[in-house]
Amino acid sequence: MALSCGSSITTPKPSLRPAHRRVFAIHAADPSKTPSKVSLNPGRWSIDTWQSKPVIQLPEYPNKDELAAVLKTIESFPPIVFAGEARHLEEKLADAAVGRAFLLQGGDCAESFKEFNANNIRDTFRVLLQMGVVLMFGGQVPVIKVGRMAGQFAKPRSDSFEEKDGVKLPSYRGDNINGDSFDKKSRIPDPHRMIRAYTQSAATLNLLRAFATGGYAAMQRVTQWNLDFTEHSEQGDRYKELAHRVDEALGFMAAAGLTIDHPIMTTTDFWTSHECLLLPYEQALTREDSTSGLYYDCSAHFLWVGERTRQLDGAHIEFLRGVANPLGIKVSDKMDPKELVKLIEILNPQNKAGRITIITRMGAENMRVKLPHLIRAVRGAGLIVTWVSDPMHGNTMKAPCGLKTRSFDKILAEVRAFFDVHDQEGSHPGGVHLEMTGQNVTECIGGSRTVTFDDLGSRYHTHCDPRLNASQSLELAFIVAERLRRRRIAAWSLNKKYYQTVPLSLGL
Repeated sequence: MALSCGSSITTPKPSLRPAHRRVFAIHAADPSKTPSKVSLNPGRWSIDTWQSKPVIQLPEYPNKDELAAVLKTIESFPPIVFAGEARHLEEKLADAAVGRAFLLQGGDCAESFKEFNANNIRDTFRVLLQMGVVLMFGGQVPVIKVGRMAGQFAKPRSDSFEEKDGVKLPSYRGDNINGDSFDKKSRIPDPHRMIRAYTQSAATLNLLRAFATGGYAAMQRVTQWNLDFTEHSEQGDRYKELAHRVDEALGFMAAAGLTIDHPIMTTTDFWTSHECLLLPYEQALTREDSTSGLYYDCSAHFLWVGERTRQLDGAHIEFLRGVANPLGIKVSDKMDPKELVKLIEILNPQNKAGRITIITRMGAENMRVKLPHLIRAVRGAGLIVTWVSDPMHGNTMKAPCGLKTRSFDKILAEVRAFFDVHDQEGSHPGGVHLEMTGQNVTECIGGSRTVTFDDLGSRYHTHCDPRLNASQSLELAFIVAERLRRRRIAAWSLNKKYYQTVPLSLGL
């Protein structure tokens, strides 16, 4: 595994304790039972205090001794990411909170052991590069590229069991927990899968770092990033036109004597993220940073807590409040504004910019009704957050053929509602969070290269939720870029008007 620069990390002194054996026998708590009062000073934190809290969405491993041995092995492994990298991302997200940058977060719904190969990683990375160029050109702001990659395995489930043809088995919870084949053996949680998840995550990040810093992401290659199956599409043509404009601008810079071999033109920053769900694995990869003395979860740069595990007194919030990574909070229309304020205060008591990203997922109509109240509550409490739209999870439906899908039109409607609400409230739309892939899949219906219900079965490869393909992702990027461009022009016009009227008001 190639390791990039960052703060040195020391392994935390606590090793596998008897407490490890206690927590995994705890039965799932009822997520609907949230206490009426939660202390905002919840006491001293250590990497295993979450084990004393109500815990849900964790698997029941049949062999606790085998689990303990696997976790001890992972504790001895090197970190996958580094504290300095996570701090750098936090600084960038602080810019997005005030409109000086834009977050593009995307990747697989759930990574797969079976589909793990270099081409799939490259293609998703390439689409994110394309989308980043489109957004940066339209918004004229830096684009923060964060992949749902190198660790996005575990998935929460609404039901612990699923039934087919009268057979009832435990639900598939992600490749780092059990298998997706519908048979008894595959569905038994296997702790050794965590070791395979670690090695795949490390290898994925190793390749991503090579792509990001080894010349592949150089801006001079902007015309070479097009994917074969978007080559003759409307979005491919639009991207090709934009790429040629960028290429001409680079040529002009070179002719004028401006250097284009600066690292900012030849490399790109790229970070990884996943849902903080499988807490034993996350604890095993948590390290104390020797530079700051803070603890970082070194499984990813950015972690988010999901809609199902964000209970104020729950184990997931207890774990996350003590790690220094930038954090995301998934928020649906069910979120109470006062509860959101409490949650932010627990996770970010110092109100540090860039620490908290609110990822909204609620459907277009709910977005217009609910989001204004959340924004006003957070702003009224004086809290600094980065607002991001996840237009995927509020728009999942079942197709006539029985497959889960999402409508591109509904995804687009939610993104537009997100921007409209922020325009109305005078706040900053800080980014988008997408489930997408560089593969030529047919999982979401709609888009300019229309995917219909009848097309879904032809290239439906996801292990969990449907993803946008490259063409749909690029189409959405152009639409978001246009909204960013309009906001930029409106802000410029407002500033121009202000500077024209101020001298008059002063009698100058």
